[in-house]
Amino acid sequence: MDKNTGITGIIRSELALAGGALTIILVSVFGSGWFGDLSNPLWYGFLFGWLFCIMLWLAFNVVRHADCLAELLGEPYGTLILTISVISIEVIMIAAVMLTGDNNPTLARDTLFSVLMIVLNGMTGLTLLVGALRYKEQVYNLKGASAYLGVIIPLAGLGIVLPRYTTSAPGGEVSPLMAVYLIIMSIALYGVFLAIQTLRHQSWFKQPATEAGGEAAENMHGDLQVRSLGYHALLLPLTMLPIILLSKKMALLVDHGIGTLGAPQALGGFLVAILVLSPEAMAAVRAALANQLQRTMNIALGSSLSTIGLTIPAVLCISLFTGKTIELGLEQPELYLLLITLLVSIVNFNSERTNVLHGFVHLILFFTYIVLIFD
Repeated sequence: MDKNTGITGIIRSELALAGGALTIILVSVFGSGWFGDLSNPLWYGFLFGWLFCIMLWLAFNVVRHADCLAELLGEPYGTLILTISVISIEVIMIAAVMLTGDNNPTLARDTLFSVLMIVLNGMTGLTLLVGALRYKEQVYNLKGASAYLGVIIPLAGLGIVLPRYTTSAPGGEVSPLMAVYLIIMSIALYGVFLAIQTLRHQSWFKQPATEAGGEAAENMHGDLQVRSLGYHALLLPLTMLPIILLSKKMALLVDHGIGTLGAPQALGGFLVAILVLSPEAMAAVRAALANQLQRTMNIALGSSLSTIGLTIPAVLCISLFTGKTIELGLEQPELYLLLITLLVSIVNFNSERTNVLHGFVHLILFFTYIVLIFD
């Protein structure tokens, strides 16, 4: 019997879930003592590294189950499951940090901006670069990319740009009326896009059939061990559950670390985004190396869209119900960098072929964002 089949294979493939469950038990029993005094930097570093690695391991397994569902269901449903799963983890972690420790009004905004910069510049730049180095030029479905950008731009403009210029609330905050409007607008616009993606225009989000190597699209997940639809549909939320339960403790560690080190507040959002997006970035790179650039576009642009469309309503609802202050409007340097990123995306995704230059430009913008965090 193949080592990947049967009970033994299932146990081996779900070790991350077992590790997450064990971590939850230990934290539940000893957490009050372990997290009560974080003044020792070595102990703090151990706890942070432990939880970060466990949550990252679990996140990779969430992506694995989403990839299996992608192979069973086909595109665009597979990538949609992947992006919504990852963004759900992000929303949960943001909520945990918001409800833990000192009030950080810019956390949601910083995480949103971090995700956009990591995905639109870091992830996109890396995948375009490695794909172009291997294949010189790669093709994707222009209609799909245009549809993504056509929704990302108004969502970003209304959600994290406009609040900086409204006068009904101080500096980047939103009034209750504007908050309700942004919740309804984001959900409605994202819902219409999902209808377009999954019902009316599925072909826009599939690899062009004329592309050489396009036949590999059905088997692009390599040696992935795919089991039944019910198995992966059940294990995906079960693997997300430990991440959800551990997110509050990670929030405590992030909040303590930033306060102790005197680090920029934006660093907290960056760490949350890196933790959440690392598995998705690997999936995007794998797709680019398999010459399936459309899946890369679906992951990168879909993550950006889901982040804005789902995170903004979630954090605004938390703000309205808990009274937590939320500052959504970007600061001036971030506004400029977002504008440049969107303009570059429009230009680079205005043709059906990508090359090394496209990837390099996006990576330069990503490194600029890293510099801005500390400058």
